[in-house]
Amino acid sequence: MAPVTSLTASVNQRLASALSAALPEAGSVDPLLRRSDRADFQANGILALAKKAKANPRELATQVVSQVVTDDVIKDIEVSGPGFLNITLTDGAITENLAARYADPDRLGVPFAENPGTTVVDYAQPNVAKEMHVGHLRSAVIGDAAVHLLEFTGETVVRRHHIGDWGTQFGMLIQYLDEHPHELDHKDTQVSGEEAMSNLDRLYKAARKHFDSDEEFKTRARRRVVDLQAGDPHTLATWQKFVDESKIYFFSVFDKLDMEIRDADIVGESGYNDMLAETCRLLEESGVAVRSEGALCVFFDDVKGPDGNPVPLIVKKSDGGYGYAATDLSAIRDRVFNLKANTLLYVVDARQSLHFKMVFETARRAGWLNDDVHAVQLAFGTVLGKDGKPFKTREGETIRLVDLLDEAIERASAVVREKAQDLSEEEIAERGTQVGIGAVKYADLSTSANRDYKFDLDQMVSLNGDTSVYLQYAYARIQSILRKAGDVRPFAHPELELADAERALGLHVDAFAETVAEAASEYAPHKMTAYLYQLASLYTTFYDKCPVLKAESPAQVENRLFLCDVTARTLHRGMTLLGIRTPERL
Repeated sequence: MAPVTSLTASVNQRLASALSAALPEAGSVDPLLRRSDRADFQANGILALAKKAKANPRELATQVVSQVVTDDVIKDIEVSGPGFLNITLTDGAITENLAARYADPDRLGVPFAENPGTTVVDYAQPNVAKEMHVGHLRSAVIGDAAVHLLEFTGETVVRRHHIGDWGTQFGMLIQYLDEHPHELDHKDTQVSGEEAMSNLDRLYKAARKHFDSDEEFKTRARRRVVDLQAGDPHTLATWQKFVDESKIYFFSVFDKLDMEIRDADIVGESGYNDMLAETCRLLEESGVAVRSEGALCVFFDDVKGPDGNPVPLIVKKSDGGYGYAATDLSAIRDRVFNLKANTLLYVVDARQSLHFKMVFETARRAGWLNDDVHAVQLAFGTVLGKDGKPFKTREGETIRLVDLLDEAIERASAVVREKAQDLSEEEIAERGTQVGIGAVKYADLSTSANRDYKFDLDQMVSLNGDTSVYLQYAYARIQSILRKAGDVRPFAHPELELADAERALGLHVDAFAETVAEAASEYAPHKMTAYLYQLASLYTTFYDKCPVLKAESPAQVENRLFLCDVTARTLHRGMTLLGIRTPERL
């Protein structure tokens, strides 16, 4: 189905034509159209244009109005203040536009981006043999929303989970497992994520204790690191056991988060081992990296330490070992030259911003990134407790992610149980999970990614305020109305006059396409949450002021049911793009 031209675009087009007719020498001009509480829209572009043309803005505005033909879209246009234009649309245009969106249930008339490319999204990066904690939440949730938004606009998205599956600690773990071969044995083949993590956690603690207390074991463990890096088959096979065990656990956590993580998308640090030597050679031969005190380094004029000396990006250490930079630069080469990506999006903690700034600049100097291929860090802030400090347990330990999610589900289930009228215990458990996980995701996504946010479960599962529960409740309420309507079906009636609450709701539904485009292009899921919260709020006002099933005429009942349904579809699609479920009943 063809995309639907938004009302904003239709009005913009008419105003731009009128501006060009009034002032031909100005060329194409942006009318700067925005929603207004004085009319449907206000255009502010004439002020800047008048200043540029040394014209009287109010006179120019009057000239423009004379060029605008009121038609089936624009009902009225008038000059306001020093040269603003207030524009009111016809009721029929609003309804007809929504009807066109309604006829496209999958996309709601949202167009694809004009020049889609290929974006690699690097997100959800847990570490092998370690539990996921609250710090892993944001990369997963923000990255997942970015993937959904980009894919919906037509972008080809390659997901990458750059898991920590390499490094010196594996020598200790592998050596210990070699000497205690039954530590990862399972009683049955169907092992749960919790059991997998419990085994890994127990083994890690035992290996660490042995490593710290036995010098001979420490020596054997360090030798095993060399074997691992050299590709010794037996050592690699044992290492693979750790990776496989960890994946069972990762998949269980991501399943609880209601996120699709595919095995093929997991390419950890180890995935680039074969490229490290060549990456270093290319950097050194091109002069991008230089030897300094035995290490291969890249220097930057604007990166200095407290002593005023340059702080380099160390690609290869003086002992011959490779640092994170070598792996990250090799990943860039792979993503640009093998995956043919135009954009590399890294959903990574803001505290790593300096590292990625140096890595991206190094890749640019090497010619791997350029004007056509660029890398972006979608940096996110820290999860804080109610006290505004980093979120930890009373003992000062980082909170396990599964514990956090379980508590959210428990709290949400209590809210669902309180509201449930005809739900079974099984349905309450299912809805409680959808509401609890949705609450956690929404709280994260409703804050601009680069800001810290407070993790407050009481607020997250509240039916009031800017929460996913409020949005889910609005959606469920609409489904209830549609069920009560029985045989009466939603149907658009453009001939009907609209009440103020209907107009406000309709105009906001129409802005969905522009919100999708903006949220995707700016990697800003919080713009989608803000849009959806306002949509639910406008629906609540409409529900309070405009009777649906008891409207004045059969046509008005159908039209208001239509407004309800197109709102529900928009809520559902928007929430889906954020990775949040919308239960039919709550």
